[in-house]
This record gives sequence, C-alpha cells and structure tokens, in this order.
Amino acid sequence: MILIKEDKSIIKLSIIIPTLNESKRLPLLLSDLSEINNKSEILIIDSNSKDKTRDIAFINGTRFYKVNKKNRGLQLNYGAQKAQGEWLLFIHADSRLKLNWSRKIEDILKRDSNFIYYFNFKVNNKSFTYRFLEFFVNLRCFLFKTPYGDQGLLISKKNFKTYGGFKKIPLMEDFDFISRINKKNLRSLKTPIFTSSRKWEEINFVWQSLKNWHLRRLMLKGVSINRIYKNYYKIQK
Repeated sequence: MILIKEDKSIIKLSIIIPTLNESKRLPLLLSDLSEINNKSEILIIDSNSKDKTRDIAFINGTRFYKVNKKNRGLQLNYGAQKAQGEWLLFIHADSRLKLNWSRKIEDILKRDSNFIYYFNFKVNNKSFTYRFLEFFVNLRCFLFKTPYGDQGLLISKKNFKTYGGFKKIPLMEDFDFISRINKKNLRSLKTPIFTSSRKWEEINFVWQSLKNWHLRRLMLKGVSINRIYKNYYKIQK
C-alpha cells in the first residue's frame, strides 16, 4: 500500500495521474510507482469516471480529486496546484514502468536542476509493428525534442509555474506545453515508459500518426482548439 506522508516537508515528488474510467489499468501503474513511495505522494485527478477508479485510489492510499469536466489540461493543472512536492511527475494511467525506474528519478531529485525530463517511448505490445512506431517517436524526440504526454514529464514545480502550466484545453495540452519549453532544457531519462497500444488497436498507427501530425499543424497555424477538437472526434456542427 502506498502511504500518504504526514510530514509535508519530506515530500520531494508529486506524481499526478489524470483518469477517466481507468480502474482496470490503474492498479498496475500504482504497483510500479510504489518503488518510490518513501519520497513521493500520488494524486489522482479524475474526470467523472463511472467505474471503480475512486475505490482503487483509496485502497492504494493516494490522494483523490474529481473535476466535473472532461479536460486533461484542467486535470493536470489542478493536480499541480494540489501537489506538495518540489518536483512534479505527470504520467498517464495506462502507462507501465520498468523495474528500478526510480533510481534515475531519485538521482534527479537530489539536484537543483533546471532541466525537464521525459521517458523513452515504448509500446506495451509484442507485435513487431510497434517497434517501428517506437523507433520513429524516439527519433523525433532525439532530433526535435518533442516528447508528448504518454512519455511522462518530470519537471520542478518552479519550472512548471515559470512556463505557465498546461492550458485548460480538452486535447493536445502536452503538445502546447512542450512547444513553450526551451528545447535546450529537455532531457531524456534514458529509461523506458510503456504505454498501452489500445489507441492504435482500432486504427492503423500510420494513419493515426498522420492525423496527429495534421492536428499539430492546425494548432501551430492558430486554428481554434474547438475546431481541432471537432476535427479529431469528427463532431459535426
């Protein structure tokens, strides 16, 4: 069981997890995160889940908050506001972490660093097809320093505030935030995070990648987030 610290001064890291109906996957992530429970707190910021997400949070001793809007940018910012740690780790609920992942994190927590860190991208699926996706995502990160939310983000609370936090938008909050960061300050943790393949299982990942690239171009051109949202979910007026 992950315990909440009574002495706030010893909390170095706040782990923030936005959720929406994640009770099937959340226990696995919480098990991975228990590696660093002596230096951390976990905040689950939920958005109207209809499953057992709340119960899973309480059983594992995490802090649980609920927002009444489906908006991940809002959830992440709310978690940062409630966090007591000097560092923030934003991570998706369907992620998994490699054994001993916390060693690199603990080393970073000892430093007074202005750097912002992300994990190497891996897909939690043995299909060889996903090895191509991993290669191109990690190549993109190496060349352009453009990690996204499913790669996690470790940032000091001071830096998070300096960059203005996440915008309260329903999608692409990660792309928007990364675009505002000085790329010289971004560093890979050189350890993997495994993301679920579920979002690619219903659609070819090449097509999905092209679609995401198109939406990023729209955002860079200044197209309204409402139009991008409708485009992504094919919501018609």
